[in-house]
Amino acid sequence: MTLIKSMTGYGRAVETVNGREFTVEIRSVNNRYLDCTVKLPRSVSFAEEAVKQAVKASVSRGKVDVYITIKSETAEDTCIRLNASVLEGYLAAMRQMVTEFGVSDDISVSTVSRLPEVFSVEKPQVDEEQLLQDLMQVVGKTLAGYDAMRSTEGAALDADLRSRGNTIAELVTQVEQGNAQTVVDYRTRLEAKLKEVLAATNIDESRILTEAAIFADKVAVDEETVRLRSHLQQMNAMLDAGGAIGRKLDFLLQEMNREANTIGSKCTDVRLARIVVDIKAELEKIREQTQNIE
Repeated sequence: MTLIKSMTGYGRAVETVNGREFTVEIRSVNNRYLDCTVKLPRSVSFAEEAVKQAVKASVSRGKVDVYITIKSETAEDTCIRLNASVLEGYLAAMRQMVTEFGVSDDISVSTVSRLPEVFSVEKPQVDEEQLLQDLMQVVGKTLAGYDAMRSTEGAALDADLRSRGNTIAELVTQVEQGNAQTVVDYRTRLEAKLKEVLAATNIDESRILTEAAIFADKVAVDEETVRLRSHLQQMNAMLDAGGAIGRKLDFLLQEMNREANTIGSKCTDVRLARIVVDIKAELEKIREQTQNIE
């Protein structure tokens, strides 16, 4: 069974591979689409696209930030070498200045060390393919932990949505029952009013039936409640299927709200109007939760 997942999540892994300590952190928040940002050392900038593709394979929606740091356990990363021939050339030229032009001889280590190309910075050759493989190993473990957290939150969202869906179904039943009673009550009041106005006990039954039928048609919510129940079943089916259903649920909720609004506009009874308010409140809570679903 494929569970739904939350868009918010966090994962972190620290692991030493081939003499390098990799620290990878992944965190995400809600977003309409997938937006992945990777922050990593310049020395491994070539790995950025591979990390993004790994995230894309696991995440469909959300603002995802990936932070990567790398520490080497060896001191061979950088080597500073003195360019002796360059230094000798500088010193010879400086001594010539002293001899020929009488310039004060203030040559010092601090002076010559600032001259261009006196030192060269050498970095050992890095096996980028191996480095990328090592990094992606840690990225994979981080994604696994991050995904597990999103699944745990997704399970809680699933349970909450189903519970609220059941509550709405119960409230819809109350509306259906109350709506039928509203028609009965209207007919009783109509008959009593006609008797009072006409001061007669024998009232044209057909007229009462006609008026009651017109009223019943006006306040009928059968079509809306049937569609609303169908939408609730569809929501449960989406939750059963799992996966990235956030946007689909959002569209479905728009339809549910449309039916609830129509029901509310037809309900003339105060008690039923309050029940419709409760339905709308539950739909709003579902909508808020849906914003967290991938």
